Amino acid sequence: MMQLTINSAVAMQRLGASLATSALPHDLLLLNGDLGAGKTTMTQGLGRALGIRRPVKSPTFTLVREYREGKMPLFHMDFYRLESADLASIDLTAYLNEPGLVVIEWPQVIQAALPTDYLELQLTRIDDAWDSTKRLVSFKAHGDRAAAWQVTALKQFNQPEA
Repeated sequence: MMQLTINSAVAMQRLGASLATSALPHDLLLLNGDLGAGKTTMTQGLGRALGIRRPVKSPTFTLVREYREGKMPLFHMDFYRLESADLASIDLTAYLNEPGLVVIEWPQVIQAALPTDYLELQLTRIDDAWDSTKRLVSFKAHGDRAAAWQVTALKQFNQPEA
């Protein structure tokens, strides 16, 4: 498992941008972490890198937000408030079959319905008195495509900014 320390919201968005620019259609990204860990902040970086102009907001109350205007569609899902009965209202398979990037926050509820190839990130707040924006991001690739995506995104993220 690969781990990365992120020191600011800007760096979290930059990591999201690295994931977006190395993503391919049909990629699936799972984001785990407590409230306020940076899941939506990372997704905002993904959206910006995909060329989405409107604000990327948390889909906590809508379950799914669709952004089709970028280089590739972004489907941002948040299952924090999902009850098992609500899952029937979302055609997850249809979203996964679209040539876009699917990002799921709080995926535990639907873990059984997921394909076998996806990239899973755990975002953990590192509370210290000096820097409350510090996060630890743990990467876990499930499948060959996810492993390649992880390597490419991390390589890109670790390159010095121009």
